[in-house]
Amino acid sequence: MSQSSAHYGLTHLVYWTQAAGAPIYMHVRRPVLNDRKDDEENRLSARAARYVRVGANVGAVAARVAGQRLLGFGADDSKNAAALAAALGGLKGPIMKVAQLMATIPEALPAEYAQELSQLQSQAPPMGPAFVRRRMMAELGPEWAARYKSFEPQPAASASLGQVHRAVGHDGRALAVKLQYPDMQSAVEADLNQLKVVFALHARMNPAVDTGEILKEVSARLREELDYELEAAHTALYALIFKDEPRIRVPEVLADLSTKRLLTMTWLEGRKLLDYKPAPLEDRNAIAQAMFKAWWYPFSHYGVIHGDPHLGNYTIFEEGSAAGANGALGKPAGINLLDYGCIRTFPTPFVQGVIDLYNGLLHNKRELVVHAYETWGFGGLSNELIDILSIWARFIYGPLLDDREREIADGTTPGQYGRKEAFTVHQQLKEKGPVRVPREFVFMDRAAIGLGVVFLHLGAKLNWHNMFNETIEGFVLDEVAQRQKVAFAAAGVPLPTAGD
Repeated sequence: MSQSSAHYGLTHLVYWTQAAGAPIYMHVRRPVLNDRKDDEENRLSARAARYVRVGANVGAVAARVAGQRLLGFGADDSKNAAALAAALGGLKGPIMKVAQLMATIPEALPAEYAQELSQLQSQAPPMGPAFVRRRMMAELGPEWAARYKSFEPQPAASASLGQVHRAVGHDGRALAVKLQYPDMQSAVEADLNQLKVVFALHARMNPAVDTGEILKEVSARLREELDYELEAAHTALYALIFKDEPRIRVPEVLADLSTKRLLTMTWLEGRKLLDYKPAPLEDRNAIAQAMFKAWWYPFSHYGVIHGDPHLGNYTIFEEGSAAGANGALGKPAGINLLDYGCIRTFPTPFVQGVIDLYNGLLHNKRELVVHAYETWGFGGLSNELIDILSIWARFIYGPLLDDREREIADGTTPGQYGRKEAFTVHQQLKEKGPVRVPREFVFMDRAAIGLGVVFLHLGAKLNWHNMFNETIEGFVLDEVAQRQKVAFAAAGVPLPTAGD
């Protein structure tokens, strides 16, 4: 439920809190005018309008659930989940990205909600050519078009926060131009406030998991996705990490054609990953091995992961310059890593905790398992809670613990991967919990699930145990910390600190 006041200079926004029937009023004052040139920096008018539009939809569902609880009716989670998905379905932009993201964090939402929200599409309507010209002028000035040899006004791809255009540089290189939609910071801040309502619903229906840190983590990562200068630094970091790895390609950012809301980089040509589902097992395994390296190597050697292993963030390049020219599948040579908006960096002790948990599970050393959970930031763990958490840990680590060639999981589909185990953990935590999920854990968990889904799509069959042990061989905490410090400084990426 949401409304705005006609009182000049002050907006009143209403949304439901956890106390049934108790609204909270948010007062937003008009900003003092100044000489700042960045008129897209969280504009109040756009933000307030977004509050009203999003809040009306989400608040209606929140009020419905609150009414059910207040009147003593048992909430029908499946119907409420469908209602929330329907409420969000007409809203494009950040709130949709948040909804999809929440659906892929196993500990964030009840199963019914995750199932419904995972089906939403986050693409916003693309900007038309005239609008694109205005946005490009705002970022690069009135002569922006002359800075490219050619620029295609129709987007090659669009998503929740921006769209990508093809272009050609004056040196003849094919370019990808990623242009952020206008008023995105305002939209993100408004939508994140409504995310609090979704978490209030979660607290009512599923008190097994304390989601306070999840909210902080999702908010921080989504805000980072708006900062294309940071994304350029993350891209440079991955280029440094994989400079000697021919199976993994990273685009080059053109700094003179990039801003905080515009990113120009080299275009990496490749096929969609799903095109290779009918390919021979040898080819699918080769793709999976490159994917495994692209994810686990940066984490174990530099304390950084790609937090959004979505199928659209990778393409496959093939052997030979004319590979696949006639439309037929060629021999895969490696993967293109295309998007660096959702990168998660970790203090190196967290990396040590991941390896400690693996070794604790592998050698049945409970004290090492407990130490790993504590290193990650889980607190107040009883023996029962440790056992429940280990159900999930054994699922995530299962393929890495099993020294044989196998698929990543048996008897499941990409859409259902991890849902049964997450449901089991949730049910037990309702009795023995709640447990507070640390911030650093959130995207690590989400990305591990996403990576498993990719491997399921490929039907890859490998010895994941050997691949993981080869990756972490020779791990020394101090050496990783020093390597991280040097690489992050070279790329311009801030060093992570605990709790960030």
